[in-house]
Amino acid sequence: MNAAKNAEAKRAPLAHKLKDDLLELIAAEELTPGDQLPTEPELAERFGASRSTVREALKLLEQDGLVNAIQGRGRFLSALGAMSIERPVTIYESITEMLEGLGYAVTNVVLSVSEDVADEHIADQLGLQPGDPVIRLVRLRLGNDEPMVFSINIIRRDSLPGPLAYRDWGISITSALEGHGHSIGSSIARISAANLPAEYAAKHDLERYDPWLLVEETCLTREGRRVLYALDYHRSSEIAFNVIRRR
Repeated sequence: MNAAKNAEAKRAPLAHKLKDDLLELIAAEELTPGDQLPTEPELAERFGASRSTVREALKLLEQDGLVNAIQGRGRFLSALGAMSIERPVTIYESITEMLEGLGYAVTNVVLSVSEDVADEHIADQLGLQPGDPVIRLVRLRLGNDEPMVFSINIIRRDSLPGPLAYRDWGISITSALEGHGHSIGSSIARISAANLPAEYAAKHDLERYDPWLLVEETCLTREGRRVLYALDYHRSSEIAFNVIRRR
C-alpha cells in the first residue's frame, strides 16, 4: 500500500508537467473542438512518459473541461480546450504566462515591496488573523514595453520566508511560491471594471488607461491553503477573457 502511494506521489508532478506539454501540443497542431487527441500509447511514446503518467495528465485535462472522454472511442478536444490560448476565465494562470501566451515580451517592473500586516479584509481572504504578517508587492507588468497589467499582490509571509532583500521580485510569484512547495491549483476571482487607485495612477502616469479590467482573486494551493490575494488591473483595451456558457 505504501509503495503504491509513493508511486502515485511521484507521478503527480510529472502528470502536471505533461498536462502543460499536452496543451502546447494542442495549440501547435491547431486542433479544433471535436478533434481527437492521440491515443495513450502514442502520447507515451511521443513524450517519453509512462502510460500511467499520460493517463493522469489526460484526467487533469478532463477535470478542467478541456477534453471529453468518450468510452470506446477516445478523447476529444472540447470547446473550452480549443479556447485555451484565448484566455478563458476558467483556467488559472500567472500574469506572466497570460501575457506570454498573448505573444508579448514581458517585463516585470517592481514598484515596491514591503512587510505589512493583514487588515480584516486581507485576513479574511488569506485565512489569517488581523495583524498577521504579509508581504505587499506592487508591480507594473509591461508587454512589449507597454503597460498591460498593474498588480497589487498580498502574500502570506510564511509562504515566502527569508529577508525580502534576498529575493528576486521580478519573477512570477506563482513560480516563487511553487519553489517553496505552494503550488497554486485554483483561485476564487471577481472581475469588474475599475479605475486604477488614484495614488498609483498619478504617481506612475497611468490615468490615461482608465478604466481597467480588475481581476480580484484569492489563490489556493492544491491542498486548499490560501497563499496569495491579488488585485490585477488589466488594460481593458488590450486584454479580454472568454467565457463558455453551457445549457
